[in-house]
Amino acid sequence: MASEPPDVLSKIDSLVEPAPEGENAVFVDEARIVRWTGPLFGLFSLVMLPWTIYVGLSLPSRQLSPNYDTAWAGFDVILLAALACTAYFALRRSRYLSSAATATAALLVVDAWFDVMTTPGNQRWESILLAVAVELPLAAVCMWLSHHTEQLAEQRLMLLGRSRAHAGGKTPAS
Repeated sequence: MASEPPDVLSKIDSLVEPAPEGENAVFVDEARIVRWTGPLFGLFSLVMLPWTIYVGLSLPSRQLSPNYDTAWAGFDVILLAALACTAYFALRRSRYLSSAATATAALLVVDAWFDVMTTPGNQRWESILLAVAVELPLAAVCMWLSHHTEQLAEQRLMLLGRSRAHAGGKTPAS
């Protein structure tokens, strides 16, 4: 495997400034995989654009699936697990609540989208009502939980850093 020039990651890093949060100055993750995540995921999203156009133009508008029921039941099991994890981590006031709530929100949005798009026309209004009244509001609550939990975690880290700095006379970066 060819080694990369030593400054490629530095050049990529210099294109985008770090987030302005103060804790980023202390908790910067310099691991190679973390540094490559941004550029690679940016590339993946660019590749998805022509692929999505191709899929939208080439797939049939109607498709029979022999495992349709199993696929939906399996998805619902995954959604059930995500909801249960979110509940569990919320009850425990766990630091993992943010991740669980984000995953649950994503699954709820996907569920709403595919429910509405795959329901026959004469029953679609029921799917739209369920999406608007239950799935999307619950996804919004999950995103709020995730954001709120992240804010609390940041506050705790900053307080911890300050208390350690005052106790030992050191700055959090040292």
